[in-house]
Amino acid sequence: GLAAGLFAAFTFALIGLSSSTAWSAPKDIKWGTGPAGSSGGKALVVLANILNKNMPEYRITVLPTPGAVGTVKGFATGEFDGFYGSDVALHEFSTDSERFKGFKAKVKRMPVQSLWCYTLDVGLAIKASDRDKIKSWADLTGLPVFTGPAPFDTRKQVENTLHALGVKHKYTEVALATAGSQLNNGTIKAMIIYAAGGKTPPPWLSQASLAVDWAALNPSPKEIAELKKKGFGIIQVPPSNFHKKEAYVKDITLVPTYWGFDLGLNVPENDMYKMLKVIEAHADELAKQDPSFRQISGGHLAEFEHKALESTWKLVPIHPGLAKYLKEKGKWDAKWDANIAKANM
Repeated sequence: GLAAGLFAAFTFALIGLSSSTAWSAPKDIKWGTGPAGSSGGKALVVLANILNKNMPEYRITVLPTPGAVGTVKGFATGEFDGFYGSDVALHEFSTDSERFKGFKAKVKRMPVQSLWCYTLDVGLAIKASDRDKIKSWADLTGLPVFTGPAPFDTRKQVENTLHALGVKHKYTEVALATAGSQLNNGTIKAMIIYAAGGKTPPPWLSQASLAVDWAALNPSPKEIAELKKKGFGIIQVPPSNFHKKEAYVKDITLVPTYWGFDLGLNVPENDMYKMLKVIEAHADELAKQDPSFRQISGGHLAEFEHKALESTWKLVPIHPGLAKYLKEKGKWDAKWDANIAKANM
């Protein structure tokens, strides 16, 4: 009788252990981002390591793709559990235009805003020895220009600005790894430059800087005024942010875009809220490992989310977990209530 009792107790303990293990198994998150060497590729690896360490109930796998726009589409069709989104891509999605023209018929679930991380501020550069020939963006008319890889949203933003100014350049695609040498040998006459928060250039640009002595090509004062008139933001940053030995210009003119790593309602409200609290608590550590996160460090996460939502809240629904976090922080605007994501979206 004693043996039978012990056996039964042992059996029930095994069943309980098995059930507990199954219950506590982490939920896999397949999170799409940009390619290796891009700002997004590097940043999500750092973010995922922090979240995997502090939220064991989730297991994040970072999946590099040719460009962020593909991750938005992949999330909407069920290929990814998380995506790397920009305000440029979400605007096109919401207006059924450009790269998302006709895409809504394929949507299985709506992209959701849940975490804005930084701005990527874009501009253009030329070979330094061409400064006497190419002095404004208008001078790029008819010339071969690498505005970035075709799938990149940073490329799309540069194209948008050139189009707004009526500059009809010749888009020429080259590999990121050869962009510097292609500029140096004249295959292209200008290339994209950008930096997270205006301060942290992507790894590929650091490599390009070893292959060519480039100078920032700023739009003329007239072109800057026209861009502002058409709704583009403009910032000025010191050339030292790009680690240039020779500055050539006093300041570099850049056009900002907002970027974030987003999850949908596959991550419940309370879990998303907890994730934001973890990110807030470790934001300084994130910024130390990757300065791209500098804009949300130092206790500025809620403030940055608020600033981003001021211009993006209408584009796609807002995750209820982000809403809960911002309401707690006193950074929520009541007019955004109408666009909080719901299960039937």
